[in-house]
Amino acid sequence: MSFFGAGTQQRGPAGAPDQARLGEAAMELEAVSDLFNRIVSSCHAKCISTRYAEPEINKGEGVCIDRCVAKYFSANEKVQERLQNAQKQGGGVGGL
Repeated sequence: MSFFGAGTQQRGPAGAPDQARLGEAAMELEAVSDLFNRIVSSCHAKCISTRYAEPEINKGEGVCIDRCVAKYFSANEKVQERLQNAQKQGGGVGGL
């Protein structure tokens, strides 16, 4: 079973996977990893004390992290909507 082609993955000669689809999957994985790392870095700096007095995240830190991640996704979604609208209007990135 293939996650990237839902079982309908095209194969090239000698059963090799389609290189274009593998390239797209690799780029998507890199983008998701980059987003995750940015969220972790940003929210850790804002919400977690550098003193590490307790082995677990306390309630205040947990709430802060939840809000931070929600705000990060909300802002990311708004930026993507504006970029898509700018592209539809033919303005590109400079049309913001």
